[in-house]
Amino acid sequence: MTYQQELLAKIAARSAVVGVIGMGYVGMPLAARAATQGFRVLGFEVNPERVAQINAGQSYVGDVPGAALADLRASGRLEATTEVGRLAACDVLIICVPTPLNQTRDPDLRHVEEAAAAIARNLRPGQLIVLESTTYPGTTREVVQPRLDARGLQVGRDYFLAFSPERIDPGQTSSKGYGIENTPRVVGGVTPTCTELASAFYRHITSEVVPVSSPDAAEMTKLFENIFRAVNIALVNELALLCDRMDLDVWEVVDAAATKPYGFMKFTPGPGLGGHCIPIDPYYLTWKARAYDMNTRFVELAGEINTQMPRHVRDLIARALNRQRKPLNGSVVALLGVAYKPDVDDYRESPALKVMDLLAAEGAVVVTCDPHVRRFETHDGRSFETTPLTDEVLRRCDCAVIITAHSAFPYQRIVELAPVVVDTRNATRRLPAELRARVVRL
Repeated sequence: MTYQQELLAKIAARSAVVGVIGMGYVGMPLAARAATQGFRVLGFEVNPERVAQINAGQSYVGDVPGAALADLRASGRLEATTEVGRLAACDVLIICVPTPLNQTRDPDLRHVEEAAAAIARNLRPGQLIVLESTTYPGTTREVVQPRLDARGLQVGRDYFLAFSPERIDPGQTSSKGYGIENTPRVVGGVTPTCTELASAFYRHITSEVVPVSSPDAAEMTKLFENIFRAVNIALVNELALLCDRMDLDVWEVVDAAATKPYGFMKFTPGPGLGGHCIPIDPYYLTWKARAYDMNTRFVELAGEINTQMPRHVRDLIARALNRQRKPLNGSVVALLGVAYKPDVDDYRESPALKVMDLLAAEGAVVVTCDPHVRRFETHDGRSFETTPLTDEVLRRCDCAVIITAHSAFPYQRIVELAPVVVDTRNATRRLPAELRARVVRL
């Protein structure tokens, strides 16, 4: 029996041991889903506190309920570890590590490189390795494969390598019904055999698998779907800037355009991009494009527009305070929302962090309130704690700014008590007209 046949049989019988490297917002839901489907799962994590939490059945990722994780631990299906030597015990290894940007906005693949090196040290025949971390086309073949090939095994015969981009949208399962179990997965293997094996595994994870011709095609697919959103958000953000100068209501314009039943997809403006994907992924493509003597001007222009939105929010706050005859310097500004999207605790790349820095640089006293985020860190390592949103906070601030439209925020109470409100999300749109008149909207 070949290694391919043996691994296919293990996957079909769900006797394959699955290793997930990186137990964060991507890795944790994948590990839980694989364990729920009957696989034995080892979660590899460098943070010992996270390992202890998982092994105690305590979830720190909103999309994995604590009760579900506790059940998986009790059944013995899921375990977390820091011991990289146990990689050799796994039949399927999924890399779910961060892929950030460095200070010059170039790809930072150190976590992928470290994961690939650890796998290479423990690589044995018959293993399937899948990279899920978002990255530029060519990473699987140019960064991961050489490290594995150095062990003397042949890809597609002795071991198997593929790319399948993660499609995790924190909080989406509860809001729109899309989760890891029903979101299609794109799979591209280094060889047809690699694609076959990776597809066989993911058919246990989700309802639909979409094979493509190569890892490069799968990597480009992930970038394209996120850049699509970034470009369209930039378009509506630029429209918001223009409407502000023309004294038009951008929200009215967008809602009216959305009544067209064909040829239009609704995007809304905001204070800036957040999350791990949309603010970062375009730069992975623009960096790679330079190797082909091409400047992706359209994508880069979208990035420029989106990155200026926090400054526009600062200017709106200054304008709102000016109407109250107050300077920005010395004013108390309550930022409502630290998370990058509603009803989640994920604050990665949140525009709130940039707005906070811009306000502090102008001498404002910033208070942050978020029912989902108790503590957070900025890019330079500074730690902050949020303040519960109380009537006293609203009365004592000079301006309240809605950065994230959490459903838990009492919007009518906010507008009634705060001296002035800046709404960057149109969260106050359903309030009575007399209250909306007191709100400065993006």
